[in-house]
Amino acid sequence: MKMAHTCVRVKDLDASLAFYQKAFNFEESRRRDFPDAKFTLVYLTLPDDDYELELTYNYDHPGYDLGDGYGHIAIATEDVAALHEKHVAEGFDVTDLKGLPGTPPSYYFIKDPDGYKIEVIRVR
Repeated sequence: MKMAHTCVRVKDLDASLAFYQKAFNFEESRRRDFPDAKFTLVYLTLPDDDYELELTYNYDHPGYDLGDGYGHIAIATEDVAALHEKHVAEGFDVTDLKGLPGTPPSYYFIKDPDGYKIEVIRVR
């Protein structure tokens, strides 16, 4: 077995696609439109990775209450500091670089247009 995808529901599909493509270089791997059922599924992958992020867009939905059950997804990079600088420079909603107690900074969080948190971590 292996993980297949993670789904997040988005209010504005174009804004979400632009965010994930600009912030992380996600590529659209496939799209499924269901106009009669009033929703679209867009699957995104990172280069050289087959795990997918599914963006579910329900037409005319006003937005989502994230509640307190969702934590975050995580994306790993070799140069967390450089990606953090890029995200800050591009004006994304990011935290400062952080480290676990007694460790150097190795992660930060960024929010997508719907408020979903993405943890950006250093590759282990």
